[in-house]
Amino acid sequence: METPKVLIIGIGNLLWADEGFGVRAVEAMHRLYEWPGNVRLMDGGTQGLYLVQHVREADILIVFDAVDYGLPPGTIKLVEGDEVPKFLGAKKISLHQTGFQEVLATAELLGGATQHLYLIGVQPVELDDFGGSLRDEMKARIGPAIQHAIDFLARFGIDGRLRDVPLPETETLACEHMVMSRYEAQRPSAEDACRFGDPRVLVMTEQADAAAADQQPAQMQGAR
Repeated sequence: METPKVLIIGIGNLLWADEGFGVRAVEAMHRLYEWPGNVRLMDGGTQGLYLVQHVREADILIVFDAVDYGLPPGTIKLVEGDEVPKFLGAKKISLHQTGFQEVLATAELLGGATQHLYLIGVQPVELDDFGGSLRDEMKARIGPAIQHAIDFLARFGIDGRLRDVPLPETETLACEHMVMSRYEAQRPSAEDACRFGDPRVLVMTEQADAAAADQQPAQMQGAR
């Protein structure tokens, strides 16, 4: 039997509080554990279809993510196999979720569907906080979420080794500027940086949408 290729990926946007849970979880797993050469850990961020090739190559795919299941905040829900795409889009809370559904569908169309798919999703506490970090309830779920991934891999005889000393935060899968301690410490105050969306930008967006809607009938008439 060939050694399976394993991809453990965290998806989400670090800039929107609990939306970054998946990335924080996979980074913690990277710092705490060593894995054999057939296991790859990745910060998938919000890359969407750029992840297709990586997904196609994986025999076993584990996804960490913040997912709005409509459950109490901080609840971990485990989903496996064909049910995973359905739950990734249960309640769309960000652009990356639809994007990752497309990743899975595209991989399958290209003949690279993953044999074993496992979603470790956590109900977010707070999303509407631009520049915010994980809430304490979500930080407390990182360890249990990692343990679920370890237990899943154990089914296939794949074991990680707990590092004698965890890697420092600077040994990140992503950008050094986004490691949690630095990200939290350097966050500007609410007075210096808007956290919920600048009303001026929102108004301009609404005006642009209205203008586009007004132009659409005229364009349709011209097309006739």
